[in-house]
Amino acid sequence: MKALSQKRRHPLAAIALLLMGLLLTGGLYAVATTVNQAKASTTQFSASDTEEGEKLFAANCATCHGMGAGGTHDGPSLVGVGAAAVDFQVGTGRMPMQMNGPQAYKKPAQFNEQQTHQLAAYVASLGAGPAIPEAGVLDEQGDAAKGGELFRTNCAMCHNAAAAGGALTRGKFAPALADVSGKHIYEAMVTGPQNMPVFSDSNITPEGKRDIVTFLKQIEATGSPGGADLGALGPVSEGLFVWIAGLGVIIAFTIWLTSRTS
Repeated sequence: MKALSQKRRHPLAAIALLLMGLLLTGGLYAVATTVNQAKASTTQFSASDTEEGEKLFAANCATCHGMGAGGTHDGPSLVGVGAAAVDFQVGTGRMPMQMNGPQAYKKPAQFNEQQTHQLAAYVASLGAGPAIPEAGVLDEQGDAAKGGELFRTNCAMCHNAAAAGGALTRGKFAPALADVSGKHIYEAMVTGPQNMPVFSDSNITPEGKRDIVTFLKQIEATGSPGGADLGALGPVSEGLFVWIAGLGVIIAFTIWLTSRTS
């Protein structure tokens, strides 16, 4: 006991305890995130899907992401990103990238639906990750009111309260969410593309994600019942419009009055 007491007073004892605490905390966090992460089910894909996807990857993606998707200085590793990440990036045309830049732009997809499915199958085979969402969470039959609350709490600071998008730093931006499929919206939440954070099931449940998709599709269908939305950018654009239009009317009226008196 005396020897143990002396060791407790050792100058390095506090550092050792701190390191042990950090290791324990990191281990528990890794376990928790692994449990809550949506896993890519390899049963979604056949062996032929994976084989064809590997061929497509080698011909179109390996230049940047490396053979085996291990990553290079031009592109990150794709091991463990899951099928949902591939389906989102390739399905929206963001990948392959058209040119280097601060952010990948949405454009017409280079691969058809079957080829995208095959690429997703190959990447999913490299390591567990978020799976392509099932139809049950994409039926747009969730609670739009709850979805609106979740969207305003977690998403509106970047995407705007009306989902009209907004500028970020260093040339990056949060895109508008109109005309985006529910599947791609869901996949973006679980994979965190570009500057978007990952919303795992511990952050927003699958039911909550379903509600968000329902809310976004509802406001997209409703449109702007009050008239022109002026980009849905809020009081800045509305105030600017009033100033420009109002001053224009006043100037025009003044010119008209002076021409009448002369």
